[in-house]
Amino acid sequence: MVRDRLRSVYKEGQIGLQEGSPEEDCEKMTEIPEDATARPAPQEIRGFLHYPGWLDVAEQQALLADLREVVARAPLFSPMTPYGKPMSVRMTSAGRFGWVSDRRGYRYSETHPDGCPWPEIPSSILAIWNAVSGTTRAPECCLINFYGEGAKMGMHQDRDEDDFDQPVVSISLGDDGLFRIGNATRGGKTESLWLRSGDVMVMGGAARLLYHGIDRIKPGTCPLMPKGGRINLTLRVVT
Repeated sequence: MVRDRLRSVYKEGQIGLQEGSPEEDCEKMTEIPEDATARPAPQEIRGFLHYPGWLDVAEQQALLADLREVVARAPLFSPMTPYGKPMSVRMTSAGRFGWVSDRRGYRYSETHPDGCPWPEIPSSILAIWNAVSGTTRAPECCLINFYGEGAKMGMHQDRDEDDFDQPVVSISLGDDGLFRIGNATRGGKTESLWLRSGDVMVMGGAARLLYHGIDRIKPGTCPLMPKGGRINLTLRVVT
């Protein structure tokens, strides 16, 4: 299993998101094989397409290395809701736009809170979008959320974008996260599944505006990052 291979590759805990963490040398993956048989088939849940274990160990390691470069240029920051409540995740972005939240509201911005433009989206991440999104448009934002122990994300819709016909692609790295899928309006019955390191999810079509969130993470379930935690990447077309 991917989890067991990760433990053998990272048995000494070489990989960490933090700058300066000791790491193994690795070749960055810039292309995803086009052969569909080399990748798991999607499992549908309420219209969301879940690709379990889409990324293998080497690809997860390479993706994490790319993310370190992004975070070095656009550091993680702690957002707050428009009501002044701190969010439990830390975040940053890559691409033309980044998603931010503060007392001025939820929105996309062309600059990091420190005033600098966002870094480009790494080609390794764009390759995943190209393989699963089913659209010819390129993503304009890669939102990077880091979940430490105790972090969660309440039920919400992704509706700050201009074109809801464009999907949102989610990539999971690190510890398991309990993902909940709801309905087009708040309330009603929901379904949940554990998203694991290397999983990819496509939210599009009629499911594009379903409420969804992360109830909790399960610490210690993946050795990808020595200090633990979960990273979620969401790729979006903004304009």
